[in-house]
Amino acid sequence: MVAYRSSMQIVADLLTATDHCGQEGIKTTSLLTKANLSHSRLAKFVNNLTGAGLITKIEFDGKNTFVITSKGKQYLDSYQRFSDIAESFGLEL
Repeated sequence: MVAYRSSMQIVADLLTATDHCGQEGIKTTSLLTKANLSHSRLAKFVNNLTGAGLITKIEFDGKNTFVITSKGKQYLDSYQRFSDIAESFGLEL
């Protein structure tokens, strides 16, 4: 049986990958690979994350780089804590 990720899990994966790259940011191709998403799905999530102020999109020479914001780090920290609590009760997010 294939276990599908929820939107919250995908957002956490995107923020984690972006956070690991630090202030240099992560390029679109690397983000696609690390989050295991198609380009069209990634575009939808990136639009939502930039709109919510969780990541910043930097365009340079026609290429995009993404950097996590302090709000994004706060969201990721809260998600991890909530996930750990849920897991301690035997629940999955």
